[in-house]
Amino acid sequence: MSCEGDGPSGRFPLHALVWNNDYRQLEKRLDGQNVEALDPRGRTLLHLAVSLGHLESARVLLRHKADVTKENRQGWTVLHEAVSTGDPEMVYTILQHRDYHNTSMALEGVPELLQKILEAPDFYVQMKWEFTSWVPLVSRICPNDVCRIWKSGAKLRVDITLLGFENMSWIRGRRSFIFKGEDSWAELMEVNHDDKVVTTEHFDLSQEMERLTLDSMKPKGREVERRLTSPVINTSLDTKNIAFERTKSGFWGWRTDKAEVVNGYEAKVYTVNNVSVITKIRTEHLTEEEKKRYKADRNPLESLLGTVEHQFGAQGDLTTECATANNPTAITPEEYFNEEFDLKDRDIGRPKELTIRTQKFKAMLWMCEEFPLSLVEQVIPIIDLMARTSAHFARLRDFITLEFPPGFPVKIEIPLFHVLNARITFGNVNGCSTADEPTSQSTDGGHADPASLVSNFEVDQSVFEIPESYHIQDNGRNMHLQDEDYEIMQFAIQQSLLESSRSQDVPGLSSNGGLINPHVYDSQYESLCKSSPYGMTKSGIESKKPPWAHSSKSFSGAQLTMLPQCGLWLDGSLW
Repeated sequence: MSCEGDGPSGRFPLHALVWNNDYRQLEKRLDGQNVEALDPRGRTLLHLAVSLGHLESARVLLRHKADVTKENRQGWTVLHEAVSTGDPEMVYTILQHRDYHNTSMALEGVPELLQKILEAPDFYVQMKWEFTSWVPLVSRICPNDVCRIWKSGAKLRVDITLLGFENMSWIRGRRSFIFKGEDSWAELMEVNHDDKVVTTEHFDLSQEMERLTLDSMKPKGREVERRLTSPVINTSLDTKNIAFERTKSGFWGWRTDKAEVVNGYEAKVYTVNNVSVITKIRTEHLTEEEKKRYKADRNPLESLLGTVEHQFGAQGDLTTECATANNPTAITPEEYFNEEFDLKDRDIGRPKELTIRTQKFKAMLWMCEEFPLSLVEQVIPIIDLMARTSAHFARLRDFITLEFPPGFPVKIEIPLFHVLNARITFGNVNGCSTADEPTSQSTDGGHADPASLVSNFEVDQSVFEIPESYHIQDNGRNMHLQDEDYEIMQFAIQQSLLESSRSQDVPGLSSNGGLINPHVYDSQYESLCKSSPYGMTKSGIESKKPPWAHSSKSFSGAQLTMLPQCGLWLDGSLW
């Protein structure tokens, strides 16, 4: 096989320049061209440059506004592929442009959302969030929250108390998000009621975009290092084959469509079938030590999660003397750009080490056709706005924008993260016009006439004012969307391990019959949540490793290690 061909098809001249990393010619020929054009393998110019490790071409494309958030045919983003290269400079560059792009999109989208909110009728509503988990020991610590929403004209206030999941514990706090705006300007405020501090952001769209620069989006070195030493994890809600089916009640032979009363409103109950959470994990960029640590972390819960798992190893021994690190099977341009040529298992980029885990769910919907709020006009714009700062709202937005049966979803049960489900219930519509706790109607109470609720409701404008005793900090920016899935999974693993260690009767066995991995205790102990009984501080994480008093003995040819805190003899060689 020749290492160099006569050149790819003339239908992909820009991709050909990227393939050869001819970034100078690429710079000259990009003006007026479609920078998002796809090659026969489903890659944009930027995806191709990153997968091949061509940093110079990637920088040229980014200067020409290539979309850094695009996914390729397999659903991987540009940042995912950048991490796979293992090149810190590539990760830094892509991460910086990704953050810049996301911030720009957030700023551009806020005025449009505020305009939609302005045109909708004023209202107040409560969203009760209840979290559950099918993982043993996790559901008992799952939190609840009541989100309170006021809307008046172009003003919006959202109160929450559950802030997120970080350092293996739920973050609680009393926060209000207040949005005000007209046409091309907006004011965003995050009110911390615990510390009596307000972070404000005022922006005129044109001026704000001028102030936003790449330099202000420089990622920290530890963020780049964290990504390069952690698996690439992509979790998505698969709804391609979703089906809504009326839930039945009654005895066999006398079954009828089920209906329930939710907060005083009669609702039809639907089962949502064929919903899956798909978690794709790549580890090809990790060292052998990092792979072992990750495998040790996840093994104890594999049998508990009920997942269907598929593993795909690195590509076979198809390399030639022409192979490179980012083209390990020496694919020629003629092969790559020929749509009819079957590459089989070969591909560019570092050979993937991929695990795909699929967890199937049955979501539930309670649809009310007489609810006094409009999902599309009133609720979705607010969820969309909140999704910019909350991972919970982001997952809800992905689900709630599906084509539902008729009515308003007064209650929803959906998978939120890989180990966490959420039940969201809407209630107390227009039951509170001030920031005081509502007394006229609870989230579980009855309801007034829907027409009067909508037409006669007015929000007290004091809801949108800041108390004089609060300290205001200007020009803050808190639009950071957390990716909590991996942390919650680690929390579940640690909780199960700790519980197994407390209740064990058979030395060296966990409650599900599997051996407990001592490496998890060693590598993860510093990040155990504050509920751990072993030397954790009240505020969260102990900075030093706990003093294990190891002892060991031989048994049937195996070297066992004792953990004195739980009295277990463990054989690490089996892992």
